[in-house]
Amino acid sequence: MIQKKFKMKARVWLWPGETGAWYLATLPKNISKEIRTVFGVLERGWRSLPVVATIDKTHWKTSIFYDSKRGAYIFPLKYEVRKKENIFEGNTITFSIEIQT
Repeated sequence: MIQKKFKMKARVWLWPGETGAWYLATLPKNISKEIRTVFGVLERGWRSLPVVATIDKTHWKTSIFYDSKRGAYIFPLKYEVRKKENIFEGNTITFSIEIQT
């Protein structure tokens, strides 16, 4: 099993959708490149990779999605996490993701 944890900061932004808005953070390009190099062959549908995410004391399972337009992975932030950690659009958050295979 390969495990790798990445810690970073990113700004929260809004992607408007048909049924509501998605709150996302874009992983830095250098980290995205490393993840794609090591784990890209394991991507699932929508170029996703399952991860365990951590913001402060909140941990949850989610996925990151590779966005070819940005050249980076995007990280969705669930409502429950945003509420618990008081996260809003435009905030810069510190978080980690752990990829396990």
